[in-house]
Amino acid sequence: MQNLDGQLITVVGGGGFLGRYVVQRLLARGARVRVAQREPRAATFLKPLGGLGQTQFVACDVRDAASVARAVQGSDAVINLVGAFADMQAVQADGAGHVAAAAKAASVAVLVHVSAIGADRQSASAYGRSKGDGEAAVRAAFADAAIVRPSIIFGREDQFINRFAAMIRMAPVVPVIAPDARFQPVYVGDVADAVVAALAPQAAGHLYEVGGPEVLTMRALLRWIADAIGRSPLFVEVPDVVASALASGFGWAPGAPITKDQWLMLQHDNVVADGAAGLAQLGITPTSLGSVSDSWLVQYRRHGRFAVKTPA
Repeated sequence: MQNLDGQLITVVGGGGFLGRYVVQRLLARGARVRVAQREPRAATFLKPLGGLGQTQFVACDVRDAASVARAVQGSDAVINLVGAFADMQAVQADGAGHVAAAAKAASVAVLVHVSAIGADRQSASAYGRSKGDGEAAVRAAFADAAIVRPSIIFGREDQFINRFAAMIRMAPVVPVIAPDARFQPVYVGDVADAVVAALAPQAAGHLYEVGGPEVLTMRALLRWIADAIGRSPLFVEVPDVVASALASGFGWAPGAPITKDQWLMLQHDNVVADGAAGLAQLGITPTSLGSVSDSWLVQYRRHGRFAVKTPA
């Protein structure tokens, strides 16, 4: 385990879903952590995780290069976790470039940038393009940055498994869009471990694609969630032509089941590429969805923790 005692590590977006796990691991290893994000007060729940004076909170908007430069000053390492589904080019492309350029200008020794599987400057989706442009901007400004690309991240606070579980709990009929799209869900704790491992000197300049131990289609994933929470809705697979029309015609509306950009993302599998370096190269054993999800999916069962699951 890498010794981080006394190092000042700035975590941009440290109060988010992945951020809280990354910060927890850094604090446990003795690092001083500066949490940089637009709303610092929203991240103060992290303070009790460290010792007195071990955690600092600063305002930082990756779209504002000056605020990024102030946030990274004096850092030994910088970790950029910021992502968004709105204003994607400004946040995930330009913002990533601002972080990398500021880190280089401040003579920061190590930069870890978290991107996503599917990052591609030629992607049909704005999300994929902005992630690809972000990686290019990072490489241009800080060539030795380590880049971590996760698949869909799951965990207690996620907005993926929980969203589907809530829908399955409430609806007797569940539409399945892109039923054959494949995912490789990866546990948030494993991604956090990967990010921290990528601070090591041997990770400099490398790209890692991280996924869990299982590859599931959308169809299989929804059925797995239903079984895990003891529900039996009717699953109806939506033909691609209908799903595409739905996304194009109504994806802009608040509460729409799928946006046009999400539909475009679903046209490509979200799995680790053959031969890509990943969790194994970072010394991490992937955690299965089933081994940890019971601790929070229980809330979606009819009788909560008192529910009795029938054998499959």
